[in-house]
Amino acid sequence: MATVSSSGRVVKRVILGRAMRSDRLGETLLPKKLALPVFASDALSSVAYAPDEIILTLGLAGGAFAATHSWQIALAVVVVMMVVVASYRQNVHAYPSGGGDYEVASVNLGPKAGLSVGSALLVDYVLTVAVSVSSGVQNAASAFTFLRGHEVAAAVVIVVLLTAMNLRGVRESGKAFAVPTYLFMFTILSMAVVGFFREATGTLPPAESAAYELAPEPGMGALGTAAMAFLLLRAFSSGCAALTGVEAISNGVPAFQKPKSRNAATTLFLMGSIAITMLVSMVALARWTGVKIAEDPEVQLMKDGVPVGEDYVQDTVMGQVAKSVFDGFMPGVVLVSIVTGLILILAANTAFNGFPVLGSILARDGFLPRQLHTRGDRLAFSNGILILAGAAAALIAIYDAQVTKLIQLYIVGVFVSFTLSQTGMVRHWNRKLALERDPRERGRMIRSRAINAVGAVMSGVVLIVVLITKFTHGAGYAIAAMAVLFFIMVGIRRHYDHVRDELAVTPGDTQAQLLPSRVHAIVLVSKIHKPTLRALAYARATRPSILEALTVDVDPEDTAALQREWDSRDIPVALKVLDSPYREITRPVVEYVKSIRSGNPRDLVVIYIPQYVLGHWWEQILHNQSALRLRTRLLFTPGVMVSSVPWQLASSAGAEERMDGPVVGDVRRGEG
Repeated sequence: MATVSSSGRVVKRVILGRAMRSDRLGETLLPKKLALPVFASDALSSVAYAPDEIILTLGLAGGAFAATHSWQIALAVVVVMMVVVASYRQNVHAYPSGGGDYEVASVNLGPKAGLSVGSALLVDYVLTVAVSVSSGVQNAASAFTFLRGHEVAAAVVIVVLLTAMNLRGVRESGKAFAVPTYLFMFTILSMAVVGFFREATGTLPPAESAAYELAPEPGMGALGTAAMAFLLLRAFSSGCAALTGVEAISNGVPAFQKPKSRNAATTLFLMGSIAITMLVSMVALARWTGVKIAEDPEVQLMKDGVPVGEDYVQDTVMGQVAKSVFDGFMPGVVLVSIVTGLILILAANTAFNGFPVLGSILARDGFLPRQLHTRGDRLAFSNGILILAGAAAALIAIYDAQVTKLIQLYIVGVFVSFTLSQTGMVRHWNRKLALERDPRERGRMIRSRAINAVGAVMSGVVLIVVLITKFTHGAGYAIAAMAVLFFIMVGIRRHYDHVRDELAVTPGDTQAQLLPSRVHAIVLVSKIHKPTLRALAYARATRPSILEALTVDVDPEDTAALQREWDSRDIPVALKVLDSPYREITRPVVEYVKSIRSGNPRDLVVIYIPQYVLGHWWEQILHNQSALRLRTRLLFTPGVMVSSVPWQLASSAGAEERMDGPVVGDVRRGEG
């Protein structure tokens, strides 16, 4: 086992790098130039799929409807984004500790509201990884056709690579992702400038799908006023996917360099400005080039009244716009495809930073297992990273890496957190205003409260729209997952509270400190060898009230031979033999221990179990199984202590030195 453990540590060091001391935590903090790609890539990447969802949803009523209303929907999404970004700039100044929406809701609206936000964000982070990676693979497939048909496998491999990168630490992932993120921004903004110039000069060619007719879905041809409004609202709710990731910065304020709040607020402003510019540019270019996309392009897209058929391959809005803007310049098209695929994949990194931090805070408060609050060798919350990766990979496999299906589950959670967080901020400012007397400071607080109030109302309206328009299309599953997670976390907190209350030392409580009035020691014996004699020596050294050796008669001949050797060696401890007609070992021992226990709570039974210490993993399979089962059963018996007496075999020589390395939890314990 030591050899395998040593090899595992070597592999771990190669993948993750050398372990870091706790006092080097400050070295992992991010300047703004690295914080932007780490925390903002999710919001920035939404420009690659938010326009698709807007045009795709509007296209249910036909191509003309999509062309007419896409810019209106985009404008509404931009207004919401501006309000939400302004609101969260207030959050990062008021709550810089990193609790984000969870802390704001818990402090101002109560634990249940905070837990609702926590469950919503955890689900949304998982969906962020699944949607971003799946969309990145689909966009990459536009330029690399060998990926078609293998999207799920490619997406899972990418999740694994992102996991390994994030296990190395936040700063390392920020450095790795900075270049692709900035390249994406430069490429898309450059494409927008070229596209606007070509539109202004009349040289912008139409998209490859502009020549086709987009037929409405059955029953959507002639919409009434109510049906048209519902479709517009559904398109708006899909386009609001562009807002996901805004909350990540408020959750990640502790990862910023000082001054943390100011740097986080600046990064929020930059992220919002760039995302809005790119989103508006993409929708405008898609409208000018006549891009048409459909849920079922084989049937809905027509040429001269005839469906295009199965041979037609539908590119994304980004892909079609790039081919139009860079018409005649193929390197530009390839570059857009590559950087879009990269940013969508790297957008998942926002969740890889947000989920573990939030999980750590929830674990600190007792709502999740304490292991999620433990930093790994590289000072990252490794357990949270691994849980996120596993859940996202499962979703990708279940939904076959199809963004159109995954997006229906998306954004519900983030707008639950938006609404509760901004409502909590209004109460926060109300509480502050009741105590503040400085007119200038009161004026600042009143302005902040007004911004958060508008944000709360707008977020609430969007949440209602999302629930109404997407509930039956998949949002219901996301709500169910949040509810299940909510009750699981309530149960975990209840368990921790019960354990705390049960273990608490109350004034005058001396029960745990009382010495036993009588100790009955039992040494388990299977044969006479060095481990048995050592266990007997240790038991005698404790000077118990009663000491006896105990064996189970599984084979009468072996038992008789053991008794003869025991007597011949003149061992000064009585050997008791337990009958076992069914050749069991555990049950007779447990029943005997229970039978000798008295009603006095101060009496104690101590069981000494000789145990081999082995050096190889395969040796464990051949030894110690009976001792393990017996020890497990006895641990549940009140008034009984179990003591393992180790005997190191030759194969374990040197294992202590080989195993003397850092393990998960050392940093938390100050041993890293």
